[in-house]
Amino acid sequence: MAKKLATRLGECARAARQRLNLTQEDVAERIGIATEVYGRLERGNMLPSVPTFRKLCSALALSADEALGLSDAEKSIPWTPPPPPPEASEPAELRRLLRRARQLDRNSLRVLSLVAAHLGQKG
Repeated sequence: MAKKLATRLGECARAARQRLNLTQEDVAERIGIATEVYGRLERGNMLPSVPTFRKLCSALALSADEALGLSDAEKSIPWTPPPPPPEASEPAELRRLLRRARQLDRNSLRVLSLVAAHLGQKG
């Protein structure tokens, strides 16, 4: 029973993530778990805790009923309004770069800014 539920949840999460054009890393960051853990969840190899499940549903605009296979998606109501979809002009590479930039110290961020300005002049 638990394996069937984990598989259902993983398939549902993957479909929702792809529908929103997010990477596994994007979702993992939004719900506060490691990317590797999120990958195991999507593959149906684990079930999340209840707080993580709630964050997952919110981040992916999924209803709990849909994610658990209790009802059709059209009949269920999500816990929170769906998040705005990522900008069409915001590719996964840019989101990855922004995640890394947020971790930089002030001097490194200044260097990155100079490099970006230089690259922008060439393009």
